[in-house]
Amino acid sequence: MATLSVKPSPRFQLPDWHTNSCLLSTNAERQRDASHQIRQEARVLCNETNNQTIWDEHDNRTRLAERIDSVNRWKETLDKCLTDLDAEIDALTQAGSQGRMKESAEQNLQAKNLPLDVAIECLTLRESRRDIDVVKDPVEEELHKEVEVIEATKEALQQKISQAFEKLCLLQEVRQQLNSDHRGKMEAVDIDRGCFSLNLKSPNISLKINPTRVPNGSTTLQQWDDYSQFNKNRAEAEMKESIELREAIALTIAKTNNELEAQRVATEFAFRKRLWEMEKVYSELKWQEKNTLEEIAELQEDIRHLEEDLRRKLQNLKLCHTRLETRTYRPNVELCRDQAQYGLTEEVYQLEATTAALKQKLAQAQDALDALYQHLARLQADIACKANSMLLDTKCMDTRRKLTMPAEKFVPEVDTFTRTTNRTLSPLQTCPLELT
Repeated sequence: MATLSVKPSPRFQLPDWHTNSCLLSTNAERQRDASHQIRQEARVLCNETNNQTIWDEHDNRTRLAERIDSVNRWKETLDKCLTDLDAEIDALTQAGSQGRMKESAEQNLQAKNLPLDVAIECLTLRESRRDIDVVKDPVEEELHKEVEVIEATKEALQQKISQAFEKLCLLQEVRQQLNSDHRGKMEAVDIDRGCFSLNLKSPNISLKINPTRVPNGSTTLQQWDDYSQFNKNRAEAEMKESIELREAIALTIAKTNNELEAQRVATEFAFRKRLWEMEKVYSELKWQEKNTLEEIAELQEDIRHLEEDLRRKLQNLKLCHTRLETRTYRPNVELCRDQAQYGLTEEVYQLEATTAALKQKLAQAQDALDALYQHLARLQADIACKANSMLLDTKCMDTRRKLTMPAEKFVPEVDTFTRTTNRTLSPLQTCPLELT
């Protein structure tokens, strides 16, 4: 017999079934309404976001373009600063053209060695003066002053060269800073131009990890602008100081050259005046020597006359003595003191007095002759000293021609070692050479 199989599941009531169907319909409508609302909102959002995205992209492209222009302006400013800075470094460093002062100062410093050597050589030569001519005269004072002026000149130039070297170091440092800033600007412009050229169809765009992060070392726009402004201001300040330093170096060179030239003129004037004084004294001494020699010759002649007179008086005295002695042999009363006896006796006394006076005068003449010879020796020694001094000062003047004559054209007029001249001297200048 067949049996009925019943499924063991809950049984719903018919109202539940209707309720369920109604609920599904209601939920479907509500979900469709919600979906429609979302679709409408999505369309509005898409429109709004598309417009915003387009505007933002346009706005950022404009900002990139402005940024590129701003960086380019700074790059051009730094370019000009670098050009001016290179020109100033060149002007301060090199020589040979107007404004290039450091090397000019070094050349002027090197050129001061010749005047110093000449002044020292003149002082050394004048140490060979002898006796009374070793005097601290105006020439020696001017030579020492010339050495002091040259030393002060070299010190002033060396100071300016040191300042120029320090300024060059600062200019190089500023140039490196400007160059670094300039390279940074160029790299930044290249990067921003690359960003400006990108678009939605560019093949190399992609999503990046945390692109909105702030990299380490980032600066604000004000800091960026202040940094470049600081570099520009520092470069301009250093160039201004460098220009002032070049002007100071040029002034120092001109001033030291003028001082040295004035001292050279003063020294050579003192030399010429001293030579004139010595030539005057030399002429006076030669005149005195000539007169002394003439006086010696006359005195020697007078001494010969005195000696001859003394010999004649001696013969007369012998005659008187012989007569008196012979008359002593008269016999007896004939040996009387007559007028002849008195006359002979008086003649003897007179001859003895005359002889004594002549001997005294002869001795005085001999003493005077000795004194004349001694003074003549002193005169000749002093003449030799004057001749030596004039020759030394002439050699100094000849040496000093190096200061106004190119070295390749300089030919000494006086031999340093033999102290002889290579030119024709005046009679006044040749006489000393004969004496020495």
